[in-house]
Amino acid sequence: MTTAHRNRDKRELLRAEKEHTRHSMARNQISRGTNLVFNILLIIFCILIVFPLWIIVVSSITSETALTTYGYRLWPLEFSVNAYTYLFRDGSIILTAYKNTLIATFAGTILSVITVGLYAYALSRPDFRFKKFFTFFSFFTMLFGGGMVSYYNMTRSVLGLKDTIWALFLPMAFSAYWVIIMRTFYQSSVPEAIIESARIDGSGEWRTLLQIVAPLAIPGFATVGLFSAIGVWNDFRNCLLINDSARFYNLQYTIYQTMNNLRFLKENASRMGGVNVANLPAETFRMAMAVVTVGPIIMAYPFFQKYFVKGLTVGAVKG
Repeated sequence: MTTAHRNRDKRELLRAEKEHTRHSMARNQISRGTNLVFNILLIIFCILIVFPLWIIVVSSITSETALTTYGYRLWPLEFSVNAYTYLFRDGSIILTAYKNTLIATFAGTILSVITVGLYAYALSRPDFRFKKFFTFFSFFTMLFGGGMVSYYNMTRSVLGLKDTIWALFLPMAFSAYWVIIMRTFYQSSVPEAIIESARIDGSGEWRTLLQIVAPLAIPGFATVGLFSAIGVWNDFRNCLLINDSARFYNLQYTIYQTMNNLRFLKENASRMGGVNVANLPAETFRMAMAVVTVGPIIMAYPFFQKYFVKGLTVGAVKG
């Protein structure tokens, strides 16, 4: 067969492959009508999600009187920031709680990423001698727990976390579920050939982990970090059980106590002579606290979304 014939056969083969690809893409494409319906459904779904958040924000900047009289509105009838003024007034325990929560979230997230990343990396290595033991050791904690009494005594008496900032994040710095996600991500996203090549070139375990494996595992780290940040930010139990001093309360527990105090004042106003509680922003204060509590997480999530989805998908499909 001459060169011209071979070139012609190659061109025909390429043309046939392109035609096949074009037909396959045409079959997989949805129609314009179906695409329009999907877009409308997604728009409606987004509106249903954003609508409650918008109502909360508007209610938080509405006067207590207007909110009580006219109910919830799409736009404030009487604009007022009394709820936020009461929330962040001078000497307010909310400011201290907010600071404690930010410190705990930042420190707890970093500690979780480090501990889970190191533990999961050891379990992902096929040549690790005690792999089965430590895998079972972490998985066992997902099935059985010591109970609240042992947890209470251990954290307060044995570990000495009572009335410390450590109590807000140290008990939540490790999770067996995160280890499973991170181990699966190591095994599925970090090729074994890369690690073997690094070892052949003389790279040690720490250098291989920090310079080769860690850059490839950023989505997994982001997933663990987001899980940890949300968990520490929303934590209520540790502060309730471990800390007795208001100096070390976190945001969630402080809001809970503040709402109970407001409710008590409102319900017992008639019995407390000389105490004016009519202007206390009870309902708007609740909305303002919801905005303050949810706001930072909502603003941080878009930066981690692509990593979070990728890491969580890998852990769910292949874990």
